[in-house]
Amino acid sequence: MTLHVSREDLSVEQLKQRVREAELERKRQLREQSITKARDVGEQNPIAKGSDKDGSSFTPPIAQKERKDGSPVKPLSSILNISRVLSTPHTPAQVSALWNAYHMSRSQGTGRGFVCASIPMETYRKMTSMAAKYPTFVIPVPRPRNPAEPKIDGETDAAYEFYYLQWNFHGVPPTPYANDDPFKKPKLTPSDGPETSTVLFTPLQEYKLRLSFATPYLVLTNYTDLAQTHGIVLLRGEITPNANMIQGQNYMLSQSDAQFLAMSMQKFYLWDNDQSGQSNGRKLLKQFHEEPTQFKWEDLLEEARLDV
Repeated sequence: MTLHVSREDLSVEQLKQRVREAELERKRQLREQSITKARDVGEQNPIAKGSDKDGSSFTPPIAQKERKDGSPVKPLSSILNISRVLSTPHTPAQVSALWNAYHMSRSQGTGRGFVCASIPMETYRKMTSMAAKYPTFVIPVPRPRNPAEPKIDGETDAAYEFYYLQWNFHGVPPTPYANDDPFKKPKLTPSDGPETSTVLFTPLQEYKLRLSFATPYLVLTNYTDLAQTHGIVLLRGEITPNANMIQGQNYMLSQSDAQFLAMSMQKFYLWDNDQSGQSNGRKLLKQFHEEPTQFKWEDLLEEARLDV
């Protein structure tokens, strides 16, 4: 649903109250529905034979490993052959190139349905330190105004669709090994690395109606398995498939909108160390949680317009 600038029908305080009421149910449904649905994008034949020359940097289906720690996140070892990466010299740039090439090869070589990136570990730590304190927010996505709709006094020509952003943390992943020898002592302890996280983006209107039962349109997973060995976090974004195939669209979200949401997340959660001049994004995020009566939707929309 596309919303116009005129008025938002739910206050920040009301929205946060609904979130609190649904928190326990959300955690249960997150494992059973949200992550599972979004994680199944194009995974009937999950892993191709790799993006490098001999295909050895990606794990074939027979070698996939299942998680035993109860995390709802698909393990990185089911996508990337971590033993291969650790046992042969791979620079962070090479790992990033393999990661990007693999996702670009999905969907018959179009990369449709996925977004990916590699994030420096320190950058990721900065974002997650803010996410732990402010785990939810609302991101406006610009939409073209329907010229057939009558314009209401006070409205601008811009229209927006709001997406509810929700961070979740899933613990530190198991220490990666250069081989599968269970008796070899790891060089790193799990406490050394940052936590794996997911970021769910759900249309605000749908979240208000269905709460924990709402299906996220985009799920970002931040894999931290190689943070200590290579200094990078691998981001994998999966767009939820469109089961109804409305107007020939295969996914619930366009590729450009998925990129916009991922970049907006960084804009609001990646704060500079210098706190003397707070950015508008930082100010809005703090107000949303700490001073909801001071939070203005108009300011959020103005900030969104700067990215168009």
